[in-house]
Amino acid sequence: MANTSEIRNGLCLEHNNDIWSVVEFLHVKPGKGPAFVRTKLKSLTSGKVVDNTWPSSHKITVVRIERKVFQYLYKDDMGYNFMDMETFDQISLDEKILDNPQFLKESMEIDILYHAEKGIPLTTEMPQFVTMQITYTEPGERGNTANNVTKPATVESGAEIKVPIFINEGDSVKIDTKTGSYIERVKV
Repeated sequence: MANTSEIRNGLCLEHNNDIWSVVEFLHVKPGKGPAFVRTKLKSLTSGKVVDNTWPSSHKITVVRIERKVFQYLYKDDMGYNFMDMETFDQISLDEKILDNPQFLKESMEIDILYHAEKGIPLTTEMPQFVTMQITYTEPGERGNTANNVTKPATVESGAEIKVPIFINEGDSVKIDTKTGSYIERVKV
């Protein structure tokens, strides 16, 4: 058990039968009345973000989270299969705990956050950017030079993104995995 004076960004705690990570916090000492801590919490199981306020010296339950590096192998009927890079054990994860699984490609390394005491996976963190090759896109229309003209394109993982009209099949592009948006063309 800890109290609210130990709250910091990134701290993981148990609250309302869920595990939360502190995104923002603010210790407030008003001129009148007791001190309190205002926080913004993100659920590690559902991704939901909520605001919460605790009185000063309120007891909280800190949860120890372990971060392990896993390599993506393949997808099958059981889910998405990963290999632990230290022990070479394989695990299968359900799609609901993965962030943007449409951008996974074989041999990609991702971080999986585990509840240290229970040994259960909570959530995953993909690299912020991935480089993928365009497998299908329509050719750009000549004369269409208006600002920010985009067209749909399919990347090697099967995901569809919007790219500028000058991108062709076979080009490699950098993609933001959080938003699924095109960043830049990459020379390989």
